[in-house]
Amino acid sequence: MQHVVSSRTSARVMVRSHVVAVALAVVALAVVFASPASAAVPRQATASEVSTEKNAKLGTILVAGNTVYTQKGKACTGACLKTWTPVVLPSGVTTATAGSGVDAAKLGTKTTASGTTQITYGGKPLFWCTKDKAPGDVKGAGADKFGKWSAVVLAKASGGGSTSTTNAGTGGAAF
Repeated sequence: MQHVVSSRTSARVMVRSHVVAVALAVVALAVVFASPASAAVPRQATASEVSTEKNAKLGTILVAGNTVYTQKGKACTGACLKTWTPVVLPSGVTTATAGSGVDAAKLGTKTTASGTTQITYGGKPLFWCTKDKAPGDVKGAGADKFGKWSAVVLAKASGGGSTSTTNAGTGGAAF
């Protein structure tokens, strides 16, 4: 009789262990799938080089890892900074490096309210958009409640695939 009770107890312990393991796995999956998509891709925190990238729609645009934008409108603070991340230099770095195709004379910096050093181009502060997931994405171009956002276009794409530096068109800020 004692052997039967021990077997039942062992079986119960085993079942409970499996139930706990399955429950933990379900909770872990729920956390992963309940998180917003933007949480899966870490935000870029700093950049030290600004370079160019070809975009089929806009032409040659500025990137610092991902596409960079300028803002026309009120200053980006508070809730704005959840969508628009300032392009800041790493701690201890004082100037941005101009990559291929970038006019080094137009690169500059400004100190943000939080004390970080934000990269500017042509005197305008640069931002990343959290909607962009890869270099060359321009999902942030347009207007939102924080202002009008433009990718920095150095050479506009023309119909024939060549570029021109005369006008940035409607998709970006001309420099």
